[in-house]
Amino acid sequence: MLVERTTLNALVQNKLPDGSTILIDSANETVFALNATAGAAWDACSNPTTLVGVTKSMRGSLHSGISGELAEQAILELSARNLVATSGPLARPTRRELFRTLGAVALPLVVSLTLADQQAHAQQARSSANLPSGHSGPRPYPRQPSHRWWIW
Repeated sequence: MLVERTTLNALVQNKLPDGSTILIDSANETVFALNATAGAAWDACSNPTTLVGVTKSMRGSLHSGISGELAEQAILELSARNLVATSGPLARPTRRELFRTLGAVALPLVVSLTLADQQAHAQQARSSANLPSGHSGPRPYPRQPSHRWWIW
């Protein structure tokens, strides 16, 4: 079975110091946040490879205890978001197989939000942070900021 990244024309990648990765698809206005485990799988797919190749690459970048089941789960997570494509079907690992590797690393996680959703969450967090204690209703901002901040 062959695993490779899908062709996302407007994809911008940002690797963070903790090993996680942010991917921005400006064509779909979607932000993908990959934890370190999913980020290692994403990095392993920079060139077409096999599941065994992904597992070996993840072991080299994360931990020698990475199992084939965990690598397969990471590929399933990336595939569900159309970030990678496989030439054959993947068998979803059982919970027992995945929990055997939990001592080594975290389960792969890919979270995606559209830029509009992300902006709405940021606006809500900003307005909630400025409320006085005991205040239950929305309070308008005293002034509008001159620029927008993106929080990831």
